[in-house]
Order: sequence, then C-alpha cells, then structure tokens
Amino acid sequence: MSELAGLKREFDLQLFNQEKTEDATPKRKREAREKGQVAKSADVNAAVIMLVIIVTLYWLKNFYLDEFSRLIVFFIDGGVGWNLSEENFKVIVQESIFAIAKLLGPILVVAVVAASISNFSQVGFLVAPEAIKPKLENISPLKGFKKIFSIKSLVELVKSLLKVSIVGFTSYYMVRGNFTELLLTIEANARGVYFIVLSIIFKVAITAVVIFSVIAVLDYIFQRHEFNKQLRMSKQDVKEEFKQTEGDPQLKSKIKEKQRELATKRMMQDIPDSTVIITNPTHLAIALKYEVEQMDAPRVVAKGADLIAQKIREVAAEHDIPIIENKEVAWMLYENVEIGGEVPADLYQAVAEILVMLYRLKEKGKL
Repeated sequence: MSELAGLKREFDLQLFNQEKTEDATPKRKREAREKGQVAKSADVNAAVIMLVIIVTLYWLKNFYLDEFSRLIVFFIDGGVGWNLSEENFKVIVQESIFAIAKLLGPILVVAVVAASISNFSQVGFLVAPEAIKPKLENISPLKGFKKIFSIKSLVELVKSLLKVSIVGFTSYYMVRGNFTELLLTIEANARGVYFIVLSIIFKVAITAVVIFSVIAVLDYIFQRHEFNKQLRMSKQDVKEEFKQTEGDPQLKSKIKEKQRELATKRMMQDIPDSTVIITNPTHLAIALKYEVEQMDAPRVVAKGADLIAQKIREVAAEHDIPIIENKEVAWMLYENVEIGGEVPADLYQAVAEILVMLYRLKEKGKL
C-alpha cells in the first residue's frame, strides 16, 4: 500500500508540474512576439478607423458637396452630353478616375494612418517574418474544424451579431427621432437635403462608434487575457527554460568545482617559487613571492584555509620554503588580497619586517 501511495503521489506531482499555472517568462513572451503572436484587438482598430473617417467626412463635407455638384454638372449639363464618341468616352473615364481619386483619396489616407497608429499603440513596432510563412498545418481540416467551434469563434460570432444589432437599432431610432427633419427635405433644395441627411447620418455614425469603442475596449481586455492564458507555462516548462538559459544547476556546480580544482592545482605549482609562507599558524597560509629587481611589491601566489593551508605548508616544506607565523598579517592578506595581487600599501611595513627578518635568518644560516 505504501508503494502504491508513493506512486500515486509521484503521478499526481507529475500532473501538477504539467498544468499551465505559471505566467509566461520574458523569454517566452519574446519568442511569441518574434513569431507574430501578440495581444491585440481588431475591434480597436476598426473603432479608431471609423471615428477618424467620420471626423474627416464631417470636416470635408463642403468639399464633397462641391465635388458632387461639379460631377453632376459635368455629366448632365456641361461635359460631353449624350454624344458617346470614342473621344468623349476617354474623357468620361479620365474624369471618373480623377473624381474617385479626389473623393476616396482623403478617406484612404486617414484610414491607413489611423490603422497604423492604432496597431502601433497596441503592439508597438513589430516585424515578424515567421508569421507570414506558409504552414501546412494551417490548412488542416481538423484544425479548421476546431477553430470554427472554439470559444474564440463563439465570442467573435456574438460580437458580430451585437454589432449588427447595434447598427440596426441605432439607425432605426435615430431616423425615427429625426423624422421631422426628414420631412423638411420635401421643401428643401438639393443643398439643404444634403446637409439634413448628412446630419442624421453623422448622428447615427457617432452613436455607433461610441458603442463600438466600448465593445473594442472590452474585446482588448478579453484578447489580452486569452493571450496571457495561452502563453502560460507549467512548472516543468519554467525549469527547462531556466536550464536552457542559465544552464543545468548540477552541471554548473560541477564546472565550478572543476575550475576550483584547476585553480588550486596551478596555485600549488607556484608555491615552490614563493619567497615565504605566512601562517596564523594552522588555520591560514599565504605564499608570498618577492624579487627586488623585478617587482614593485610582494605578490600573493597562493593562499588557503584549513586543508588547503595544510597542503600549502606541506608543499613549502618539501621545497624548503620558509614558514613564518604572523596571525595579524596572515588574516589581513587572506581577507584583502586575491591570488596574483600585490600586497597593499598599508601592509608594506608589516610585510617588509617579515622579509627583513627572513633575510637576517638566511644570513645567519638559520634557514
């Protein structure tokens, strides 16, 4: 029973580690962005474009009235009349193309600018070549079937129905509320009819844009939530990513241990060339090298504590390197000077006294 319970706990733990419970790491978000996967709402772009186009049309309403009037005069009274010769046909085509460009040009320009600004405000500057690469999996019938009946598709369907309903009801109640103004078109001239109808259209459009903006904000929140949910990672995914970016902790530990072994080995090889070993006397050992003509100050070639200190003393004894006991200097050198570093100026006096004592002992033949 205990073995079964242990296996069950291990199985439950594995399942727990596979659950997408962790927020996406910066690396995961960066990789998704490089693939073109970002949180954005098409409704936000649509609402901004609609608003900008409506404002542009309202601002240029007099321009459009004059242009429509000019076209009517050209095709009916002035222009080419009813004589549709080859030459006149060319004139009609040229004039039509020119008129379409003048009428649609401002709208297209502001729509492109608005779409660019809206998209940039949501995702920033993004170039993702991988997103436009053709993929065979995208034409899979099974995958397409899953998309059709997914939660996201259902939300899009609800939004589309909501938009159509809003436009229908808004148009109906706006026209109904402005029915008196529509009756005035019976007695108004062409210019008056234009501005009356345009006023009602703008009221309907602005109301629809306001409602669409609310839907767009809610959709943007929903899209961000779904995107973050899609990028969630399991605890195992986080561990694997950490291993890939930072390296396996066990491997790093082994590498550091090997580096310490190599450093210790090189340090021990330098001890035979040292001038003196300073100890405290058993806990620490620091090997100093000093050559008067070649060095400005004594240099630490090896140091260590406990077992390493003992090994330093053993190597020093094998090569007849003098060992001098000085607890204070030993601690100061061990704490403040790295291997290969020079003795600091504040220790010159203490180290110099040790070296002078060493040279005197050598002169007397006691070393």
